Amino acid sequence: MQAIGFNGTEFVEFEKEIDSPLAYDLLIEIRAISINPIDTKIKQTVTNTQTLPTILGFDACGIVRSVGDKVSLFKVGDEVFYAGDMTRDGSNATHQLVDERIVGRKPTSLDYDQAAALPLTSITAWESLFDRLKITPADKDKTLLLIGAAGGVGSMAIQFAKQVIGINVIATASRAESKDWCKKMGANVVIDHHNLVKQFKDNTITAPDFILCMGDPDEYFETMAELIAPQGSICLLANASKDYNINLLKAKSITLVWEMMFTRSMFTTDDLIKQHELLNKMADLVDSGKVKTTLTQKLTPINLANIVKAHTMIETGAMIGKLVITH
Repeated sequence: MQAIGFNGTEFVEFEKEIDSPLAYDLLIEIRAISINPIDTKIKQTVTNTQTLPTILGFDACGIVRSVGDKVSLFKVGDEVFYAGDMTRDGSNATHQLVDERIVGRKPTSLDYDQAAALPLTSITAWESLFDRLKITPADKDKTLLLIGAAGGVGSMAIQFAKQVIGINVIATASRAESKDWCKKMGANVVIDHHNLVKQFKDNTITAPDFILCMGDPDEYFETMAELIAPQGSICLLANASKDYNINLLKAKSITLVWEMMFTRSMFTTDDLIKQHELLNKMADLVDSGKVKTTLTQKLTPINLANIVKAHTMIETGAMIGKLVITH
């Protein structure tokens, strides 16, 4: 197969033998991929000591070409989408092996490029809201604050919060186009990233019962501790680079949790299949018209130049929605 890998210094094209699928594996012919901020972060950890360049990439959409002997969820010819596994080769290639338990059916109403925009951010947003923060339909009269809501995860979190629960959503964004995007996704109120406490007071916004922080937690920890309603919950996505005074959370009895969408695949947890179920549920929401693709920019075809270009675009930190590369 043809692959595009990173050797610690630059992206390179190379050939690699296609392995046969074993056990729960699907061999997927890739038709479209999406580049995420985590792709650029993983790239920074790659060294030039590996025998072969590291194949990066998580989001992908394609067609099942062969299956392992334990596969029961899919068959050859099925169209699928998925976010992959950090411990295996990524999606920047013509073919990829992926465990069927983290793969979902492609939404029938979407093209390959539109579907490829969704898996990683959908899983992250869904797990953050419903597995980590444990928001339920009983919370529909409460308030959720989404910090950094115009990106891929935020775009899905707004839609899930509104379409699945109906909870009041306060989103933060900086630029005018980012704020418009959050409103388009369904946010009730959109405010600026900065001076959150003052904006909540000036606009008499109800204290959030739940906070999902998609920005740098170092920048927001003390603000979140001040803003959060008593007995509320905070979920973080990005790595912390400094120590926090967690005693700030004690008086209000605040719950602090983390979300890492690769936890299930990385540790092969007993509930690994939940990501398959989640992606199928996501496909149903899309096909019923309740949730929209977050594709905003597209490059074609999948090649070395466009992989490099996509990483450069993501590294600006100014993306709204998702960037996809397609054949």
